[in-house]
Amino acid sequence: MDSNAIVEIAEYHNDVVASLKYFSKTSPSFISTRYFGRPLGEVLAARIEETDVRSAFFVLTALEAAFRIDYLYRCQKKMKDSLSRSFRVIYKDRRSDPRLDDIFESWKENLSAPGPWLIGELRGAFKFRHYLAHGRYGEPKLGRKYDFNFIYSLADDVLNAFPLLKFD
Repeated sequence: MDSNAIVEIAEYHNDVVASLKYFSKTSPSFISTRYFGRPLGEVLAARIEETDVRSAFFVLTALEAAFRIDYLYRCQKKMKDSLSRSFRVIYKDRRSDPRLDDIFESWKENLSAPGPWLIGELRGAFKFRHYLAHGRYGEPKLGRKYDFNFIYSLADDVLNAFPLLKFD
């Protein structure tokens, strides 16, 4: 995965938010009929918040895929660096289905700054993704508010700091 993938998600996110704002201003009768009794600002804010959450989710799923592809690539190519060796230890037990936390721990142990700090941020963000993926059940204890802007910024930092490999 390269930064183009998250840029496309960001562009889509911005287009949807802009269209929600445009639609609500150009067709207030539809909004008032469909959402009778609810203020337009409240409806619009709820739709934008949902779009924000979904876009953040998609960025996180793309990041997860990038880490898993990198893991498989390094294992299959039998690369000799310490990270790849660490991955092969995981591969002996988990094969092509490692726990994401095991992948993160290997990165943390084998990457210098700012890797360990970013791994901590990723772990928190993936708790948020887990909460979303499992139906938003219960109240998550995340330690911070996750939104699209934070997740996008984190993903950009990760893609610039981690030498993730992909299949040719």
